[in-house]
Parts: sequence; structure tokens; C-alpha cells
Amino acid sequence: MGIFDRYRPLLDSYQAMRATGIDPLVTMERVLSPTEAIINGRKTLLVGTNNYFGLTFDQECIEAAVEATRAEGTGTTGSRMLNGTYAQHAALERELADFYGMKHCMVTTTGYQANLGIISTLVGEGDYLVIDADSHASIYDACKQTQATIIRFKHNDPASLEARLRRLKDQPGNKLVVVEGIYSMLGDTAPLKAFVDITKRYGGYILVDEAHSLGALGEHGRGLVEEAGVLEQVDFVVGTFSKTLGAVGGFCVSSHDGFEALRVATRAYMFTASLPPAVVASVRAALKVVRRDGAALRARLWENVATLYDGLAAAGFRLGPEHGPVVAVLMPDQTTTIAIWHALLEAGIYVNVAVPPATPGGLCLLRCSLSAAHSRGQLQHVVETLSEVAQRFGVLETARKRAIAG
Repeated sequence: MGIFDRYRPLLDSYQAMRATGIDPLVTMERVLSPTEAIINGRKTLLVGTNNYFGLTFDQECIEAAVEATRAEGTGTTGSRMLNGTYAQHAALERELADFYGMKHCMVTTTGYQANLGIISTLVGEGDYLVIDADSHASIYDACKQTQATIIRFKHNDPASLEARLRRLKDQPGNKLVVVEGIYSMLGDTAPLKAFVDITKRYGGYILVDEAHSLGALGEHGRGLVEEAGVLEQVDFVVGTFSKTLGAVGGFCVSSHDGFEALRVATRAYMFTASLPPAVVASVRAALKVVRRDGAALRARLWENVATLYDGLAAAGFRLGPEHGPVVAVLMPDQTTTIAIWHALLEAGIYVNVAVPPATPGGLCLLRCSLSAAHSRGQLQHVVETLSEVAQRFGVLETARKRAIAG
């Protein structure tokens, strides 16, 4: 057996797709703004970048990155445990801890590493890691890195979580519950207050991944933990810099006194080169923008959410369960999903294509993500174009028949 033989079905599927002239690996030849890029030689509207506040082109963030590069170079060339902790890294951690009102913060090189490293280090042999069934891949990969017993509960189902914790109540060992603020595929939010109440009732700890909800939710943009009024009750908040904050990197904040032990126990932190000065500086600038202008940016983002979600719903599309910065458009099958995605790209609109096994419940989706930088006209154009393309493939007619039958 060859080393790549196990991936033959996956490779065959990918090559068959490419043979039709459709390559899901899109190259952005030139990014023009938070909402436009050149793809396949044409100007393309971007509705799938997770750039929720449009800060990738914010002038304060750009200038901070340029100044930091000139002052401290292009990279640290070392991990945080060696030469990779600069004054800016420590300052960013203090600022994030203050933003959340927590005592401690640890910054990692990617959001993926934040989940992978923190979760797999917090629990070990004799402990229990209890996760939502629709958890992100980084959470599932953390499960592979720990000796803890892994238990899943039904997606966004407090009764299912309680049933699992009830069975564990007399078992020794720590219980860590992991949920997300906004789930990245369908855009639905967790019933977080219920999850926190149940977790605490059974003596567990709870970690909330706010990757898609930082900035978008809460009076000050702290995410669902703030919106649900449970910020002071959660044990750990994990987030990323690669969405609302417009850069790359991850973090975890907490007020637990033993938190600093993670710096010498988390392998994904100890053995990875730290973020370059430019990224740290741009994230610090972006966090200032969120604190200063977050209310206005959040209002524009949610206006755009309503424009796209309500427009697509009125057109007859089946969508994710609630308004949010992620708008999932349900498609009937993988072939149709990819064909419509490609037709949209040909029409100058980029969205994400999401098919099994990356999606919950085997769903096929066109995944859109909104930005405060989008104009109303741009999003109305998306509704009109997607409606025209879907009509050609009979998707809207199928959806209407299903609605009538239901």
C-alpha cells in the first residue's frame, strides 16, 4: 500500500472536479479592498472572507504594521519561550485581558493553535472533554491530542449536555465543556446561558470559542459571552485575530489563578514561532478600533446581515436558522452546490462552497460571510445574481415545492 493510497477517493473526487474546469482552490490574484479582489482576471465581489469589520484595509492597522516592520523586522524567528516574546506581544496580551475583564491572556500564532493547544492541555488522562457535535475541526483535532475521555452532545441541545454531565457527576476527574459562540457553517448561536448554568450545576468548566462572534455580538463586541450575560461565569474564552481583527493569530483569556502554567505546558505555544511584529501591531490597532468604533461597525454589519438574509429568504432560499454574520444557503446536493458556486464566480461573486465531510449533518451549503464594509447595493446584487443562477438550476423551484409540501 502506497503512503497516499488512503486518500485515493478524495483525490479522485478532486481531480474529477478539476477536469470539468472547476477548481475549488481559488487564487486571489490581487485583493483590492475588504470587499473586492481580482479572481480569474476579473473584478470579483467577496462575500466569503470572514472580514466582519473590514479591517484588513484599515489605515490605522496598516500604518501600525508598517511601522512595526521597520522598527523590529519581519519576524521573531523564535517561539514565545525563547526569543519570540517582544514588548508588543506582552502588551497585546494585557490589552486583550483588559478587553474581556480577565486576569490572564495567552496569544498563539493561529486561532487553530489556540484551540488545539489550550483544550488538549487543559484536560488529560482521567478527565472528560465534552464537546458540541458540530464543533470546529480545531476542537476535534484537540480531542486527538489529549488523553481525556471525549464525549459529544447533540448540537446546541442543553438537555443532551445535561444528560452527559449527569452520568459523569460521580466520576472523578475534571469535566471541560467546549462550545462556540457562532458556529461557522450554519451561523447559529449557542444557547450559552443554559450551557453555562448546566455546566456549573455539575461542577464542570466551560470554554467558549468566540472566533466568529468577537466584535459581532455584545454591547462592547466581546462576543456571545457578553451578549448572554455570562462573561464572568465562563472559565475560558478562545478567539482568533483572523476574522474581525483582520490579521492572523489566536488567544485565550481566563481569570483562573493557575492559567500561567499553560505557557510551559502547551506544546502548540512552546514550539511554534511567535507572531511577527507587523501582525501584533496591526491587531493592537484593530482592537483599539473595535473599542472605539465597534458600535457603529457592528450596526453596519447587522444592517448588511438583514439585507442579505432577508433578501435571500424572500427569494425562496432555504437558509441557516438565524440572522448572523455567517449566512448559509442550503443546496440540494454536492453537484448542484459546486455548479452554482462556479456560476457565481463566473458572474463575479465569490462565496464559500461547503460540502461533506466539512459540514454538519451532511449538508451542502453556499456559505456567505458579511462585512461592515459591504454596501447595500453590493448585497442586493448578490441576492439578484444568486436568484438568477439558482433559477437556472431549478433550486428555487425545488425549495418552493418543499415549503408547500411542508
